[in-house]
Parts: sequence; structure tokens; C-alpha cells
Amino acid sequence: MTTPVLSLRDVRLTLGNNAGRTEILKGIDLNVTAGETIGLTGPSGSGKSSLLMLMGGLDQATGGTVQALGQDLGAMNEDRLARFRRDHMGVVFQSFHLIPTMTALENVATPLELAGVSDAFDRATQELEAVGLSHRLHHYPSQMSGGEQQRVALARAAAPRPEILLADEPTGNLDGTTGAAIMDLLFGLRDRHGSTLILVTHAPELAERCDRVVHIQDGRLA
Repeated sequence: MTTPVLSLRDVRLTLGNNAGRTEILKGIDLNVTAGETIGLTGPSGSGKSSLLMLMGGLDQATGGTVQALGQDLGAMNEDRLARFRRDHMGVVFQSFHLIPTMTALENVATPLELAGVSDAFDRATQELEAVGLSHRLHHYPSQMSGGEQQRVALARAAAPRPEILLADEPTGNLDGTTGAAIMDLLFGLRDRHGSTLILVTHAPELAERCDRVVHIQDGRLA
């Protein structure tokens, strides 16, 4: 039997203190296999983004276990988690999270350099060309449109050729046409690198493109 790329068992997330605790996730069980594309859907506040952050080790579960590539994320400290993400995961956020003082090329090359990739700038150039930004290599985020910034973020996430790609509402800040183009690119990067893709989306047309849709309602799988 193939080991799941991601395996969640009775995962719970509670925020707040004793004066006011809020249960965000209430016992999530989920397996994701290699190469699968999962769409996480559900109303605002249902826990979709929180679940994605737990999968990426960006938040810690308050109960249950989250395993990625056979490793227990809950057993890792911040440094180990950062190295694990660097080596195995790509994350795309709704708000891009580019470094404003770096060019597009530098934004994509920096994580590769940190990972010790010898041809970091060559690979970064290739990834930016793959998302249609060969003419924007030396532009800063403030000189680019929202769609162009999201393309840089996609290139940065895909450049290390991660086994797992996580995307949190990657088209949320974009108009419909630009958002559709970004999703085409994201699925193209998945195919090119053979990554497992998990994306949070409110858009039914995007969910329909996934192999499986996981609907979350009030912190539980519906």
C-alpha cells in the first residue's frame, strides 16, 4: 500500500485562551496520495485556510497528527519545519508575499540559494519564463500588476520542484480573466513538476478541475 503524501488523523485546532476558546478544526481525517489534486472548499470561516496552514507546518495542530512525506510535522521545531518546507513544499498565498526590495528574479532565486542550488539564478530565470515573465526579470513588485506578482509567487513556489504545492486562494485578489490564467499556470506547474497540489478556493470552476473536492463545514469534513 502506498504511503500517503499527506496524512491527517483526528486533527484539531483551538485558538484563544481559557476566557474564550474557539474550535477551528474539530477532528479532521484525510489522506492525500502522490500526484493528487485536492480542492478545499467551504464557506468563509469554515477552517479551509487553517487546514492548509497545518498541512504546510505553518501552524501547529492542538490535537491529532499531521504527517507529510512520512514525517510528523508536530514533532518538528521551527527550524526543522522551515528546512522541511524549503526542501519539499511550495506555498502560494493570496497576498503574494514577495520581498519588495528584491526584483522578480531575486525573489525566485533567493529560496534556491538558501537551499544550496548551484544554478539558482538560471533556474529562477527558467521558472519566470515558464510563467510568461521573461520581460519582467529585473522589475520590483511595485512595478508589476497583481497578476504579474502572483506569477512571480508561482515561479518562486515551483522553482525548488517541490513534492507538495499548497495554494491558499491564489486567485482571490485578481480579476476573473487574470485569475483563470493564474490557475492554468498553477495546474501547468503541477503537471511539469509532478507535484501533489492542494488548493483552497471559493470558485466552483476551479474545484471542478481537481481530482477530488474536500468540503469543510464548521471545522469538519462535510
